[in-house]
Amino acid sequence: MAESVRVDAWLWAVRVFKSRSLATAACKAGHVQLDGARAKPSSLVRAGTRVVVRGGPRERILVVRQTLAKRVGAPLAAEAMFDESPPPPPRAERPAPVALRERGAGRPTKRERRDLDRLRGR
Repeated sequence: MAESVRVDAWLWAVRVFKSRSLATAACKAGHVQLDGARAKPSSLVRAGTRVVVRGGPRERILVVRQTLAKRVGAPLAAEAMFDESPPPPPRAERPAPVALRERGAGRPTKRERRDLDRLRGR
């Protein structure tokens, strides 16, 4: 375990991103902050550093407990960071509307299929 590690390597090692190149791209795009400042991929993280990752469905706030340079299993990755992210918003209480078609209306057109997919949230 090193004293400090590149932020893109650490984000990949603790399984925030599927690949290191995705972590590097997120840093270059400005989606990663270290202690409130925008992070370059080569920025170093140490124990106690606060990492904010924006992008995806919600913002993740992570505090570094352990510096990891190599990718580890999920249980070890969870121990290497402390997640301060707010809980995800609750799902809607009402069920999703059901798309009904007239009996005998035939196969949906491309536009109707896209509307159905949009309605179902796909």
